[in-house]
Amino acid sequence: MKNRFFSLLGAVALMAVASSAQAQYGSYNPFEIGASGGIAFPTGDLGNGTNTGYNIAVVVGYRPQATPFAIRGEAAYNAFGCQNGVGCDNINIPAFTGNIEVGLPLGMSFSPYVIGGAGLYRPSADFGNAGSTNAQNKFGWNIGGGVNIPFSSSFKTYIEARYHSVNMNPGTFSFVPLTFGILF
Repeated sequence: MKNRFFSLLGAVALMAVASSAQAQYGSYNPFEIGASGGIAFPTGDLGNGTNTGYNIAVVVGYRPQATPFAIRGEAAYNAFGCQNGVGCDNINIPAFTGNIEVGLPLGMSFSPYVIGGAGLYRPSADFGNAGSTNAQNKFGWNIGGGVNIPFSSSFKTYIEARYHSVNMNPGTFSFVPLTFGILF
């Protein structure tokens, strides 16, 4: 009888704590989905033969409430027009990356963060009527930062810049997309 009483008391206490936590935090959903897009600046070997391009991405993430860390997966498409005399129409770099984001708690209305990760990049060149090169999976990494801007309680916007580096053997394709995104 005594064990049942303590079990019942423990269950009531657990429900009270859970109810209090839900009232305090509301119906927080740690999962995010969104999209981003912006301008991409080629640097290094890639910058020698291409013009400024663009970047678009689809984003999924997991952001636990009580920690500054978040995980973000991205499928991105980067395209750069070739400069005259290079012999190609454009360079395309689809990318599939996994990233870790760390929020910087500065007590402001907006929240800055740093982000970095690695993944597969698949560069190819388009030669117009002559076709394209055979794309191959290459390892790459990225690092950068951004700012979350709160406009609504139902979604979050952000502005971000990241340096991407793709090993090409020989050389390296590197670029910096400056993007605007939205997460739900």
